[in-house]
Amino acid sequence: MSTGIVSLGGRRVLVTQASEFMGPMLCSVLAEAGADVIADDSSLIDPGTPAAIVARAGRVDVLVANLALAAPTTPARDVDEAEWQAVFRQLVDPLPRLVRAVLPQMTERRSGKVLVIGSASALRGMKRASTYSAARGAQLAYVQAVGVEVAPHNVQVNAIAQNFVENPTYFPPEIQALPAFQDRLRREVPLGRLVAAREDALFAAYLCSAAADCFVGQVFPVCGGWVTR
Repeated sequence: MSTGIVSLGGRRVLVTQASEFMGPMLCSVLAEAGADVIADDSSLIDPGTPAAIVARAGRVDVLVANLALAAPTTPARDVDEAEWQAVFRQLVDPLPRLVRAVLPQMTERRSGKVLVIGSASALRGMKRASTYSAARGAQLAYVQAVGVEVAPHNVQVNAIAQNFVENPTYFPPEIQALPAFQDRLRREVPLGRLVAAREDALFAAYLCSAAADCFVGQVFPVCGGWVTR
């Protein structure tokens, strides 16, 4: 094992949308830490799919809810019903279905974790991102409420709220190469660069481990810092 931080040996970890957003790096780092990774790429639009995924997986010690879609950039006055519903259908609706599916076995064992890979867009106002930010905010509010509810059962539910983290969905190489984007990093991110995908995944691995049993209903920003305006 080369992560040098935590061991996930013997833990079965279900990762959703495994080929998108943070999925590829999460699967790699979690496996490196010793987890038995169940990488699932199913579309979660159908209401019955989350329960079916969990049923196929069997024992799930950790659910990593990695949910993503291309963020619309519509001005708020132009956001229509179709956009609003489509974004919530992809980012918000699958989350309680996934959690409902894993909670019975976790509470019965008095052991389990749910980690939501979310966005810091819910933590700071961003122009032309009202639909996306609202959906990501709903994810975080859900984590905070469910986290304190299930904590007495020794189940930990937390979230990473990230931005300016290297990933193929929101910051592909062609975006990173743009001079305007590089200027934006220097202007808006004190770190001066994107957080590396591996750095983010290592933190996720920690939150999936027994070392993080003390955190419940927490939202952890990972975004290289914000410049205050």
